[in-house]
Amino acid sequence: MTPKYNPYENMLNILDRAAAKLGLPYNDYVALRFPERELIVSVPVEMDDGHKEVFMGYRVQHSSSRGPCKGGIRYHPDVDLDEVKALAAWMTWKCAVVNIPYGGAKGAVKCDPAKMSETELRKMTRRYTAMILPIIGPEQDIPAPDVNTNAQVMAWIMDTYSMFKGYAVPAVVTGKPLDIGGSLGRKEATGRGVMFTVLNLLGKKGLDKNKLTAAVQGFGNVGSVSAKLLKEQGLRIVAVSDASCAIYKKDGLNVEKAIEYVDDRKVLKGYEEDGLMEISNRELLTLDVDLLVPAALENQITKEIAEEVKAKYIVEGANGPTTNEADEILHRRSIILVPDILANAGGVVVSYFEWVQNEQSFMWDEEYINNNLDKVMKRAFEEVWEIHSKHKVTLRMAAYMVALDRVARAKKLRGVFP
Repeated sequence: MTPKYNPYENMLNILDRAAAKLGLPYNDYVALRFPERELIVSVPVEMDDGHKEVFMGYRVQHSSSRGPCKGGIRYHPDVDLDEVKALAAWMTWKCAVVNIPYGGAKGAVKCDPAKMSETELRKMTRRYTAMILPIIGPEQDIPAPDVNTNAQVMAWIMDTYSMFKGYAVPAVVTGKPLDIGGSLGRKEATGRGVMFTVLNLLGKKGLDKNKLTAAVQGFGNVGSVSAKLLKEQGLRIVAVSDASCAIYKKDGLNVEKAIEYVDDRKVLKGYEEDGLMEISNRELLTLDVDLLVPAALENQITKEIAEEVKAKYIVEGANGPTTNEADEILHRRSIILVPDILANAGGVVVSYFEWVQNEQSFMWDEEYINNNLDKVMKRAFEEVWEIHSKHKVTLRMAAYMVALDRVARAKKLRGVFP
């Protein structure tokens, strides 16, 4: 029987390898192999029909060495503690690689939001917030949206926390609606960060963006924004997909029209354009394109698919879309991959901007936010590329080396209490 994939073990494997490349003594990073705090809570909810349901909730804080913990909350029926631990650790590395003063955290509730009413989701969110309230706060741990959560869920969390405190605390979460302290540019930030990363990569390779084709797997917030912005930059987007289907058009898709359709119908299935054909998810991942942007779920590029990938460049919009075995195959085949902890960090960067605005009680304009995001993403890319070139390692390993070096130095400077 095949052993169950454990994402936290996968994270530890990369962590140990990065430490070895840095020549980091085990003593200097051993504490980072363990989350600082793991909280498991039960979340009882009275459902619409009157019966009570108890959901399992989690909040894991991996590291606060460089600042308050930061990380999203996901609602998903298959979530478990190991997944949340891994996601929290990845947030530590993501914040460190773009050099913002946060550590990593993640939260989740094991539920199927598609089968719940808005009233049930609101009750569950408020009770979950009350259960994790002792360990969250603007100076402690700042949640944000993730899979199956959104600005409305953040509004409920912010309100619940504020009711307990007795005054409004907008900085307790990021990814909020604008009317209660959200930031301009936050919704598009992850996809915009992917676009900036693609442009930084093309600059290093001396490629003309107007002559390149791209396929984007996933057409949610990250995938759709990435596709739209890349098209605006001159790339030809020939394929996109969501959970319902994948579509291909050799001459390039009308991405804006597809986004309007999905906004209205909630799925890509049924969308039509002249010359468009429906393809499989595997066909999308193995299309003969210059650039592939996996922006859907984890473990999409497997070792079998990695052998068939024809794209020369991969920029990860999703968290963990490439398996370890696939990574090795892509490296052997000289396919350049920009890892998730760098490529999709735009969301947490603008979350940081939102938090700073809340703490200052001052709102920045969107141009200022986007320009600063561009600067942060460019600086981080340059630092990772330098390690990649100097140590002859993959960009994923280079990103982990940059991140681990920063967190380990902070840990060493602070020492072990007591």
